[in-house]
Amino acid sequence: MTMNARPLEAPAAFWDFVPSPLGKLTIAVDAAARLVEIRLREAPPAGRRDPLRCAAIAQQLEQYFAGDRRTFDLEVRPRGSSFQQRVWLALRKIPWGDVCNYGDIARRIGQPGAARAVGQANGANPIPIVIPCHRVIASDGTIGGYSGGLGIKERLLALEGRWPLLP
Repeated sequence: MTMNARPLEAPAAFWDFVPSPLGKLTIAVDAAARLVEIRLREAPPAGRRDPLRCAAIAQQLEQYFAGDRRTFDLEVRPRGSSFQQRVWLALRKIPWGDVCNYGDIARRIGQPGAARAVGQANGANPIPIVIPCHRVIASDGTIGGYSGGLGIKERLLALEGRWPLLP
């Protein structure tokens, strides 16, 4: 996995749709076929549709939804600030089927008082599922929020054997 800490990366150049149990996802890649965005709905970004350039990413997502993949082996290039990049890198280290809270992530990135900012970075994650923001729950053990909607978060956690949330 490679993540660049610069706040701006090249925007999506190519995209495709991926069928999933959540509905049709839209994936976007840059000119080097690095994943830059996953939209949890059918919503093409700027650029050109290119199923071939997106095929490896689509295949890994399909394997994940089939229960045959627990980790992603993809090069990602999410656009965001250096703080967001650090949060998203920490999110990628949360194992499949595990959960943690915003304070846990804040401590992991060396900023224990930044739980609220971690929550904001989590909500701004442009590559959900691959950068597993759905694995972050509230400190009281409840499901918390999710920019894609709580129903989708529940389905992702259920796929990983974590819903309903277990101690």
